[in-house]
Amino acid sequence: MAGGGEKRVAAQHAKGKLTARERVDLFLDKGSFREYDAFVEHQCVDFGMEKNRITGDGVITGQGKVNGRPVFVFSQDFTAYGGSLSKMHAQKICKVMEKAMLVGAPIIGLNDSGGARIQEGVDSLAGYADIFQKNVLASGVIPQISLIMGPCAGGAVYSPALTDFTFMVRDTSYLFVTGPDVVKAVTGETVTQEELGGAKAHTAKSGVAHKAFDNDMEALVELRRFIDFLPLSNQATSPPRRPTQDPMDREDEALNVIVPVDSTKAYDIKDVITRLVDEGDFFEIMPDHAKNIVVGFSRLDGQTIAIIANQPAVSSGVLDIASSTKAARFVRFADAFNIPLLTLVDVPGFLPGTAQEHGGIIRHGAKLLYAYAEATVPKLTVITRKAYGGAYDVMSSKHLRGDINFAWPSAEIAVMGAKGAVEIIFRNQDNRSEAEAEYVRKFANPLPAAQRGFLDDVILPSTTRPRLIEELRLLSGKKLKNPAKKHGNIPL
Repeated sequence: MAGGGEKRVAAQHAKGKLTARERVDLFLDKGSFREYDAFVEHQCVDFGMEKNRITGDGVITGQGKVNGRPVFVFSQDFTAYGGSLSKMHAQKICKVMEKAMLVGAPIIGLNDSGGARIQEGVDSLAGYADIFQKNVLASGVIPQISLIMGPCAGGAVYSPALTDFTFMVRDTSYLFVTGPDVVKAVTGETVTQEELGGAKAHTAKSGVAHKAFDNDMEALVELRRFIDFLPLSNQATSPPRRPTQDPMDREDEALNVIVPVDSTKAYDIKDVITRLVDEGDFFEIMPDHAKNIVVGFSRLDGQTIAIIANQPAVSSGVLDIASSTKAARFVRFADAFNIPLLTLVDVPGFLPGTAQEHGGIIRHGAKLLYAYAEATVPKLTVITRKAYGGAYDVMSSKHLRGDINFAWPSAEIAVMGAKGAVEIIFRNQDNRSEAEAEYVRKFANPLPAAQRGFLDDVILPSTTRPRLIEELRLLSGKKLKNPAKKHGNIPL
């Protein structure tokens, strides 16, 4: 119970970090934790390790409840061998992962480890590979969440990368394949741990982590809130439901004027989201990465939904490499766990330029296209303003088996904006203002798409919430299967 002893526990606290047991106790419902393998010890007899044994071998494993629902958890103990991974340490983790899959419950890893236990050599490497294999088999079967609460280096980083969501703690958690010393030795580059693999680097730049929190306590409390949105496993035919006092027939007049009359002016799509969903409760995923698209979990009529929304307040909501990849993986998670998709569309197209083309925007954009086309869950789409070009197709259009496709009167569905279109169509004419006005009249509105059946209805923005809930209830019995196959070949 004392882990690595009072001195090491004090050192952990001095860094502003909780111990492995404190984390488990704070995360799980009081009194619900049932520990497994508490008496396990390592089996290494090299380099004097036979004289140095700490019961539990540097990781606490078991099961408990979060808000009354079962979860499995492992918490690495940095006070015991620096949380380093040994053969037995890995075996403990693999056991709770197997149990989680067997009973159908999420697995949560609280990572705080110095990496592979060097004294054990290849045994520790084998332990990592065993965990990786379990991660892959569990993918799409049970939710897998990693909370990085300390260092995570070398092979250790790939288990969090294989899980569904990776969260970090600012200033105390790090993720990198090679540390600053190795980077300097190989490349000559001097870099700090924080610059190389801190929370800011991975939540804003690389997109490796999905969210960061200020300290251990905030991270664990928010993780409890987050898990409430998720089903226990892929066997749940519908997502979790929570009682709500927010009326299903609530209309919001502010939505009628939220989109500016001038189509070049920005607005914050999060204002639309919070006005539509139950109690304005929205858990955003990757809020600091690829901000031109917003993704996260919320509820309608008490039921969890996954929201994907273009953000006109950032780069006009354009789709690029980072936003396409961010949204694609989120869509695939939601589909794997039977969570309905709500897509809010205001997209001027894909970002042009050599950097995007040479970086593979075609391939990365195709990921999002593939994810939406593959998804069989209920898909609801609302076009709030622009839906131009191929981006209109990609954003859960009717053509990708969208179940319900609404548009607001402010919607503009066309191959491109009026100005660009007129310059191509009437390139040899001097006075193009009349032609532009005609193009706007004919195409810069939702009617052409509605007339062709590509939209189910053009609705008053204030009525969006009750209309969505009505359709969501209707779609609760949706049954759709893709052709039998081993698996598709998504353009990775």
